[in-house]
Amino acid sequence: MARMKTREIERETTIEKIEKILQGAMQEFLAHGYAGTSMDRVAARAGVSKATVYSHFRDKEGLFKALIQRSAHQKFEDLFDKLPLEGEPSVVLRHLITTALHRMTSDKEHQAFVRILIGESGRFPELAKAWICNIMTPPLKIISEYLDKHPELNILDSEATVRIIIGSMVHFMMTQEILHGKEIIPMESERIVNSLMHYLLNCQNS
Repeated sequence: MARMKTREIERETTIEKIEKILQGAMQEFLAHGYAGTSMDRVAARAGVSKATVYSHFRDKEGLFKALIQRSAHQKFEDLFDKLPLEGEPSVVLRHLITTALHRMTSDKEHQAFVRILIGESGRFPELAKAWICNIMTPPLKIISEYLDKHPELNILDSEATVRIIIGSMVHFMMTQEILHGKEIIPMESERIVNSLMHYLLNCQNS
């Protein structure tokens, strides 16, 4: 019994250390970019030894990818666990698009992380590929499968349609938030939602 409790305490301590490392890494990457961040900096920011960081993450690339996976898990769980894709498309899709767009435009840490990823993608393409695999691919598959279950929408190509939806939301986030275009080409998010819903629900009339 005592041995089991000891193992549980050790496991909790390990989880806490990993979370400290990830939080420290995120702060360092946001402050100094990928190239300007070192494992020494991460260890100091997290308040752990460099050996502890290396015991959990092989190198800086592995640490950055772990942050991508962590972000993907949080966003996936937050969006799809609370918004199961079941029910009338006009209700489900509007709720999904509205909620996802709001979170994309209100999460400043996520936007800052995207800036780093885009800026470093030329020199470190594997990081960008990890983002596509973990962040972009799962919702693409889930929403495509939902659209395929609703032939009444008469959607010609579900995957291409989902890419149009996600692309529109990403463009909105990029121009309004990341590239500081609010004052230059302002637009209310509701207009994007209404236009996407009009497109989705009127495919049946084409």
